Amino acid sequence: MTFSIVGFDPQTGEVGVAVQSKFPCVGNVVPWAKAGVGAIATQAWANPKYGPDGLRLLEEGHSVDEVVKLLTAADPGAEDRQFGVIDAQGHAATFTGSGCMDWAGGIVGENFACQGNILVSEATVQAMARAFTETVGDLAERLTMALMAAAEAGGDSRGMQAAALYIAKENGGYLSNNDRYVDIRVDENPDPIVELRRILKMYRILFYKTKPENIITLEGDTSAFMLAELIKGGYYAGAASDAWNETAQEALNTFYSTENFEERICDYGKIDREVIDYLKSV
Repeated sequence: MTFSIVGFDPQTGEVGVAVQSKFPCVGNVVPWAKAGVGAIATQAWANPKYGPDGLRLLEEGHSVDEVVKLLTAADPGAEDRQFGVIDAQGHAATFTGSGCMDWAGGIVGENFACQGNILVSEATVQAMARAFTETVGDLAERLTMALMAAAEAGGDSRGMQAAALYIAKENGGYLSNNDRYVDIRVDENPDPIVELRRILKMYRILFYKTKPENIITLEGDTSAFMLAELIKGGYYAGAASDAWNETAQEALNTFYSTENFEERICDYGKIDREVIDYLKSV
């Protein structure tokens, strides 16, 4: 009742899952990932044990093909299952049981596996594979664009209702305290993939970390814009024409903490260009 993709980024080590379904709250069932280990998408008559059990098998050193064999061999209902698995080296596999409802199947490619059931046609997984391969960007971008392409190619024959994106990265979570790099769920929405990508845009600015090349000086137009934003939000009592100063910096630090920009805090007189760009876009 679902289509999904598991993927790996060899540049960053990220592993993750993106999924869309007519099944509400699909993010509660399908996606599983562990940094340095791999990712699993379990669906159709989903067996949620495939997630933690499959990740444990990968961590023990089993290949993705061995994980497929071991999980299905131990499951009397295996022919009603569908799942994709990828390890932290990009090796992938997909399984579709004979009991899955048409159209059902999957494709394995470099650093990904995609699969779906109760689809309009095979074109859905073909579009997913093509989009993942051709899209330029980070893993979140490639996975969600794969979902977009799948939906445009026909998608779930029953329509859309929920979507989720889950990516694990070592120390990639909030304030680097866990591996939950991206965890977004759209539990019920008439256009869940579009909503997922809208939230992802906001998620990036709040949870992604500042890149050194994006740090700029608070001076000229940049300073004037940020001071105007701080004044508008009630953080600063001066004028937008003021030179950057200690009071302005204190106001900016309060803004960071209040508006959930903790991951974007920079040194005195500096700011992340992406924060400025985001504020200009909302």
